[in-house]
Amino acid sequence: MPTFRRNAVFVISLVIVLALSVFGVMDPVRLDSLSSWLHESIIKNFGWGYLTSAFIFLVLSLYIAFSKYGNIKLGGDHERPYYSYFGWFSMLFAAGMGIGMIFWGVAEPMSHYLNPPEHIAQSSGDAAEFAMRYSFFHWGLHPWAIYIIMSLCIAYFSFRRGMPPLISSCFYPLIGDRIYGPIGRGIDILAVFATVFGIVTSLGLGAMQITSGLGMVFDFESTYPVILTVIAVVTVLFMISSMTGLDKGIQILSKANILLALLLLLFMFVVGPSTMMLDIFTNTIADYLTSLMDMSLSTNPFQGHEWTQSWTLFYWAWWISWSPFVGMFVASISRGRTIREFILASLLVPPLLTFVWFSVFGGAAFHLELNGINGIAATVAEDISTGLFSLYANYPLGQVLSLITVVLLGVFFVTSADSATFVLAMMTSHGNATPPAHKKIIWGVTVSGTAAILLNSGGLEALQRMAIAAALPFTFIMLLLCKSLLKGLKYEFKTGEQDPCLLDK
Repeated sequence: MPTFRRNAVFVISLVIVLALSVFGVMDPVRLDSLSSWLHESIIKNFGWGYLTSAFIFLVLSLYIAFSKYGNIKLGGDHERPYYSYFGWFSMLFAAGMGIGMIFWGVAEPMSHYLNPPEHIAQSSGDAAEFAMRYSFFHWGLHPWAIYIIMSLCIAYFSFRRGMPPLISSCFYPLIGDRIYGPIGRGIDILAVFATVFGIVTSLGLGAMQITSGLGMVFDFESTYPVILTVIAVVTVLFMISSMTGLDKGIQILSKANILLALLLLLFMFVVGPSTMMLDIFTNTIADYLTSLMDMSLSTNPFQGHEWTQSWTLFYWAWWISWSPFVGMFVASISRGRTIREFILASLLVPPLLTFVWFSVFGGAAFHLELNGINGIAATVAEDISTGLFSLYANYPLGQVLSLITVVLLGVFFVTSADSATFVLAMMTSHGNATPPAHKKIIWGVTVSGTAAILLNSGGLEALQRMAIAAALPFTFIMLLLCKSLLKGLKYEFKTGEQDPCLLDK
């Protein structure tokens, strides 16, 4: 019994993951039906809650950054950051949304342009402006505010208060020693659940995009055996990386990724319609900032409600479901930085790079579409994973760019899967910053095997919806985290010292 208690989070989480995976293989139709009903019910009835919560997280992040608490360090008073700014930003971005930026940089603006809300004319100038503004919105401040709240809580209570780096630890000011009992374990199990199925779906979808890119370059059909091979290769690579640790594995790959992405970005800016890209960037920044409040709180109940449910509310639930993984990883690399430095850097640098990326690649796609070249929007509508590669076909060195992007996608997926494996092992090892290798291997094989099996059985989308459904209870957890964090910060600022009862744990 004591052994089970020590490994309860690991055992129960693994059983749940395997059980749902088997369910997806044995009866994908029923799992699809169940997950669809659950997902649609949550989005329909609680969509406003996702919007409101994300806005609260953004406001709270800015308040804490500019408040009297901003100078508090995530660690000892004289502790220095372990990673350089470049290394930190590289890992921050790779874990947060690097792969999504590559996937959606062309696909999302084109999707919104061709299928905007019903009150906006399709393929019009208004649709183009709407497409860019909401692409910025979906990938801008709000997602990072969600990540910030989660990672800030974990980093503060772990590095400042001496608690284990677990989400349950952040609730000590509210529930005390009960974090070590069933309530705490339940919180950590829910975090593992969301993390596993988030990375499973991303690994599966990413393998599909990599296969599409290779197929367009080498002229072969994207089949399941090819996708399975891609997953196997990625698995071997991220397992090797996970065994080398943060410093030699994830950090090196993340730095290489950012440099490669910047090189690709610069090339497209030079050979593409540069002036149009700059116009789109400045115009969309203005639209985004002036419409921020309206977009943050409007579910569009009279016009465009279905579109908002399909896109914005889906995204907000997705970011929240990903927050345990990203929050845990970002916290682990942010020790030694002040709260103000951590929040402002996270809110400014990654979103700004994302805005530039969408402006360059989205702008290049709009240039083709508006001039009647290639019909790239229709291509995206037919197969969303081929949007970026269809864009390359109209520019110099198209095949070379496609190969570079496949490499970039592959490395981003290695870093994401590597980060997730590290986080899962840490969450199921009582927050051990150097989790045992066997747990990394078990989680690595589990997520890759589950992705491969469910891609074949058609159950991947159902599990994606299940992961998003986990965002509902996690929204409440994060709102309580806000209260717990403020209580902890207020106590420290008032007394000038850390809570000794926390340090004893």
